[in-house]
Amino acid sequence: MGLFDRLQNQLEDRQKEGGISPLDLASLPPRLRNIMKLMLREVEMSHPALSKAIEEMPEKDRLSPEELTEALQTLTQQGWLIRLGQDELVTYKVNLRRKAGSGLSGSIWAALDEKMGQQHKGPDTETEKKEE
Repeated sequence: MGLFDRLQNQLEDRQKEGGISPLDLASLPPRLRNIMKLMLREVEMSHPALSKAIEEMPEKDRLSPEELTEALQTLTQQGWLIRLGQDELVTYKVNLRRKAGSGLSGSIWAALDEKMGQQHKGPDTETEKKEE
């Protein structure tokens, strides 16, 4: 399996998981990463608002309207953004993954609570024994 196939499989796996995680940002090209950073601040933006925000960026980070449209299509196809609406009413929303539940079960927390309780009882019990 070639590099392209592996990357494609990773992309497909990510899309099946339902969204992206902030750690995935590092794998994006700089211009797409800038758009995603902007989107993460706002979570949801209309196309005109996005265009205006891009125009206000430093010149080296600015995209032309055509480049912005292409970048938004790429981010939507890759599952980074969700496109809502049509024509002038298009809005983009960040497609974040749900946070995975804690791998620590309640029994671990109960065990820690018990251990902490024993530590608090331990010195008192030993003091009582010495006093006898």
